[in-house]
Amino acid sequence: MQKMESRGVESPSLWEKALKSIGPEKGVVHLATAAVLNAVWDLWAKQEGKPVWKLLVDMDPRTLVSCIDFRYITDVLTEEDALEILQKGQVGKKEREKQMLAQGYPAYTTSCAWLGYSDDTLKQLCAQALKDGWTRFKVKVGADLQDDVRRCQIIRDMIGPEKTLMMDANQRWDVPEAVEWMSKLAKFKPLWIEEPTSPDDILGHAAISKALVPLGIGIATGEQCHNRVIFKQLLQAKALQFLQIDSCRLGSVNENLSVLLMAKKFEIPVCPHAGGVGLCELVQHLIIFDYISVSASLKNRMCEYVDHLHEHFKYPVMIQRASYMPPKDPGYSTEMKEESVKKHQYPDGEVWKKLLAAQEN
Repeated sequence: MQKMESRGVESPSLWEKALKSIGPEKGVVHLATAAVLNAVWDLWAKQEGKPVWKLLVDMDPRTLVSCIDFRYITDVLTEEDALEILQKGQVGKKEREKQMLAQGYPAYTTSCAWLGYSDDTLKQLCAQALKDGWTRFKVKVGADLQDDVRRCQIIRDMIGPEKTLMMDANQRWDVPEAVEWMSKLAKFKPLWIEEPTSPDDILGHAAISKALVPLGIGIATGEQCHNRVIFKQLLQAKALQFLQIDSCRLGSVNENLSVLLMAKKFEIPVCPHAGGVGLCELVQHLIIFDYISVSASLKNRMCEYVDHLHEHFKYPVMIQRASYMPPKDPGYSTEMKEESVKKHQYPDGEVWKKLLAAQEN
């Protein structure tokens, strides 16, 4: 507290007020929390000489529970519930760890069918992905219905009826529009539609879910969820069939642990969001831990993979047979190469100098 001399009263500091106005447990405060705590987990794992997934797998259930903040979620998940789930997860854990080390965790590709790609580019990328062994594909939709129909027909024809197709609208639609649009894309047999509407609209997702599940289409969301409370409500409202955690949106490993455990209690598969710089490197640890110690299932479970910017990391993800192979280097896998950091440092890095010079010209 700081003294307000002009009024002679005690009052919260401007800094405290500012932090409260941009939080709590959401927005920039929560993103910063994730960044700091992700670094702490990285340091902890390096100190133990283990990758983060292995650090978590080797923890006893009570230690894991001690890492979780149960505030606001005890109506769904108590400490006792979490402990029971983790204790049950001890059964068969060694065998599942061996399985992960040998086979890896199933992945899907988002790299083939971004909006804006020409049909030729889509076909070329899809053909290469099939050649590389991919069996699960995600296509972006939502800008133009007829365009979506054409593009989905192309990709379904190329991958065949037996391979898995998902769709992602990136929050494009109102609730009635989402139902109508996806009803017309149902013939392509998508496993899910991702982020069909505002990520904050829990009841909207529930309404869309109620309409589309009879058509065989699940709802996937979570990459923009502010915190564990939003996930709790999505689960309570039966608003999703696939839960998508994000390693940097939530409050690091700690908060993601609570969401993984809630998903297990509701028997909802976790299929993490993993686009962007370093997200694949981070979230692989969480989902490998989830399989070994929490869910013990691979049914309808997969982790997103985007083949983009991995060259900037010292310990990039390793994909084999369309699966994430568990990282073996100590830490959280997101340490960047010094050269990449130097080039992108603002404002004196090579990349920024070129951008700024171009603006001046």
